[in-house]
Amino acid sequence: MPLSRVQLSGGRPNYPVGERSDVVDVLFDHQVPDPYRWLEDAQGPGTQAWSLAQDALYAKAGEQWPGRERLRTRLGELLAAGSISPPVWRGERQFLMRRNGDQEHAQLLTIDPDGTERLLIDPMQLDASGLTTLDAWQPSKEGHLLAYQVSEGGTEESIVRVMDVATGAIVDGPIDRARYSPIAWVPGGTQYYYVRRLAPSLTPEGEEQFHRRIWLHTVGTDPGTDVMIFGEGLLATNYYGVSVSMDGRWLTVSAAEGTAPRNDMWLADLSTSSLAEPDFRVVQLGVDAQSSLHVGRNGVAYIYTDRDAPRGRLCTADPSTPDYDSWVDLIPEDEIAVLDGFAILDGSELAEAVLLVSHTRHAVSELGVHDLATGRRMATVPLPGLGSISGVVERPEGGHEAWFGYTDHTTVSSVFRYDARTDTTDVWSQPPGVAEVPEVISRQVEYRSADGTTVRMFVLTSAHAPSGPRPTILYGYGGFGAPMTPGYSATILAWLELGGCYAIPNIRGGSEEGEQWHRDGMLANKQNVFDDFHAAAEWLIEEGITTSDLLCISGGSNGGLLVGAALVQRPELFAGVVCSAPLLDMVRYEKFGLGSTWNVEYGSADDPVELEWLLSYSPYHHVRQGNSYPATLFTIFDGDTRVDPMHARKMCAALQFATTSSAPILIRRESDVGHGARSLSRSLDLSADVLSFQAWVTGLEVTP
Repeated sequence: MPLSRVQLSGGRPNYPVGERSDVVDVLFDHQVPDPYRWLEDAQGPGTQAWSLAQDALYAKAGEQWPGRERLRTRLGELLAAGSISPPVWRGERQFLMRRNGDQEHAQLLTIDPDGTERLLIDPMQLDASGLTTLDAWQPSKEGHLLAYQVSEGGTEESIVRVMDVATGAIVDGPIDRARYSPIAWVPGGTQYYYVRRLAPSLTPEGEEQFHRRIWLHTVGTDPGTDVMIFGEGLLATNYYGVSVSMDGRWLTVSAAEGTAPRNDMWLADLSTSSLAEPDFRVVQLGVDAQSSLHVGRNGVAYIYTDRDAPRGRLCTADPSTPDYDSWVDLIPEDEIAVLDGFAILDGSELAEAVLLVSHTRHAVSELGVHDLATGRRMATVPLPGLGSISGVVERPEGGHEAWFGYTDHTTVSSVFRYDARTDTTDVWSQPPGVAEVPEVISRQVEYRSADGTTVRMFVLTSAHAPSGPRPTILYGYGGFGAPMTPGYSATILAWLELGGCYAIPNIRGGSEEGEQWHRDGMLANKQNVFDDFHAAAEWLIEEGITTSDLLCISGGSNGGLLVGAALVQRPELFAGVVCSAPLLDMVRYEKFGLGSTWNVEYGSADDPVELEWLLSYSPYHHVRQGNSYPATLFTIFDGDTRVDPMHARKMCAALQFATTSSAPILIRRESDVGHGARSLSRSLDLSADVLSFQAWVTGLEVTP
């Protein structure tokens, strides 16, 4: 299909008037202007009037964008396959998530030992509006009870309830303030450990989202009587993990300061101490490393760690003496590949127990079979392509099988089963529907960043795309150790089959090359992330894949910070920007949402040295009057309790005031939805709007 560059029509948009105040903060040796401080108050009459005017401007601008309904229809077709998850086993009972192509949310199902399939939780039955999401779930060790967490009304605030699996009756809960809580069942199902924030009346004002503790709860009792077993006196911004071994003997607790790439860890022997007063022994404390511990059915402690191994290694230890000096390498660190999961297969049917180990090599998954006793590699499990595996699970009681999900850029995630008796892999289950997927060429390229570092990037095109420069979307994230691995995306495929190109660089800040790759893009090193992204754009242009006039960048959350920084640092490099749920005011981000848990990733404005880092790139503070900025679309969600929408409001106002370009600066606002999960129809609406904006700004032909 021929491509044509669509010129942005009309003159400079008539933006809503946003008062520029004279607010200036004096921070150490810096005077930091904040002319749009008033937009931080979402309920203020000025903010509400401004937001309504921006809504009207966005609606009017969107009338120019081509093919929105066609794009929405095609996105729906590409998602028509639905989804399926690997099974979670308890004895002969399975639990799994599945979404039919036309369902708003995935449903939680169980398959009874006799093969009968039953619906346990359908978010649409809980709330026909689609605003309630199923956040997490955990069956008891016997599988007769199910703890599950839902967020109601787009609040992202998990509420815990317990269901009797056989009858569907609710036998416990609700327990609120349980956001990001693991559930660790004690054998028998009468009690479980979980994480809950203190009541707001017990926390300082403004800190209600923090102050977590680990509690022991007895099913059917008032949570007000729960016993606090861990967290008192520790950091307010700590996140906690908790787990109990299958036999109920070993209780593991971990603590991490916010999102820091390090944690402390303790282990208690519940056979020699009570459930309510565990006698904890330190496993790791005050060490700059991430570790996790799992006690196997054989009584051995298996410890995943990046301690002295940035790409990860698997160690063993006696859980009664779990000190670091006793750790023994079972799977040593690989020189290139990053360790990211394992499953133990030790069923009586096997002559020798094996360990199934997953790695990613330059963001592409691989799966190996190792001897459990020695770690010796025995075989490689063939995968369908160059893609990603997830959720490698075993039977908790032991067995010879493991299950995992597989996806790549053109393959909807399916579930595979590995049988260690025969060393064979087969398809266990597939999504319930079918999607007709275009023929796509996917390749991984290398380029050099500003400091000479080699960075890899996935470049995707339609097999039938025209030659020469074409409209291109460059998408990135670059933070918190989150890797950009291959995966099925209706948005990407819809763009490609229209003749566009889609590029995803594995920039620093992620973990594609291990923990050091992450650390090379955090704190004082954050500029590396932006340099890697700029270099990706330059490579695409130099190779003739696109031009600046045909290039749109996109990112959300931390990726919104990425494209916000790119927008102000290299505005001439891009025709358009999509900036979703972003962080942009890096001087005041800690004061909103969950921001204070991220200062371990970015730094704190309360520290003079770290303030220098933040001010060096904070997008809001680098908007310059008289610059010509590319067309920009901010997407924000009023229910977002992670990244406050104030970031996008302030940045939007600053750009509208400063830019000399006729390219529009717009903000798309949604209510009753948060930062993460949403219904299918809301997802389709958002994706269609964003794609139609990107098509318009790059000139991609959408209409037949």
